[in-house]
Amino acid sequence: EHSELHATLASKAIMTTDTKNKEFAVAFEIGGKTVHLGGMTKGSGMIHPKLCTMLCFLTTDLCISKTLLQKALFEDIVDTYNMISVDGDTSTNDTCVILANGKAGNPEITEENEDYQTFKKALHAVNETLARNMAADGEGATHLFTVHVTGANDKETARTLARSVVSSTLTKAAIYGRDANWGRILCAMGYSGAAFDPNKVRLCFVNDIGKILVYKDGVPVDFDEDYAKEILGYEEVTALIELNQGEAEATAWGCDLTHDYVDINASYRT
Repeated sequence: EHSELHATLASKAIMTTDTKNKEFAVAFEIGGKTVHLGGMTKGSGMIHPKLCTMLCFLTTDLCISKTLLQKALFEDIVDTYNMISVDGDTSTNDTCVILANGKAGNPEITEENEDYQTFKKALHAVNETLARNMAADGEGATHLFTVHVTGANDKETARTLARSVVSSTLTKAAIYGRDANWGRILCAMGYSGAAFDPNKVRLCFVNDIGKILVYKDGVPVDFDEDYAKEILGYEEVTALIELNQGEAEATAWGCDLTHDYVDINASYRT
């Protein structure tokens, strides 16, 4: 049955160790017609790019060619679902599916025109929201941990650095302990394999409470430890890494590593 209630029930039916269902939808206009796009995901543990326990189902009434529908999805997951990590573990369940029935009645999108760009923007909004929600609901998580890298020489360098930091076990443990440990982050950047100049790096922790600088131009800076703990005690915290070497940027999402994660997986049986 087509209703918001049944959509919500479906999103709850696919949950495993998730603590909350994950669904999001948007409406937008294409060719004078209102188009709908919605999605639901599940995933809480064994979440890491490309082979995880994530299930994602996206549906839209947009009229669009199969080729462009698939192209839009493939291009967008690079900066959404492939930029999240809960624990670095993987599985063979990884699935992301998009279905379009064309019932919105818009002129069929068969080329990469303005209508296609409008659809891509809506798709990204849905995918990014669902990706963030999965990271925030990681097994045992108490923090949504975002890593935003700016000033990279190219996009792939920014992605590689952001993914390395957000996946770092020691960094995740530091976030849980409200420890503004710049060394953990620089270490994860160093072993990422991406080239950068640590003498140009500027590192801050930031969220709605405020912003605190902890590392600049190759050396740590003095900072208020109590204020840092206050910022890191908030449920959402971002590590802002400014490379100051170029114009490219990327964002990755993860969570902290807690005692509860160990408890959940110590007692979990397949």
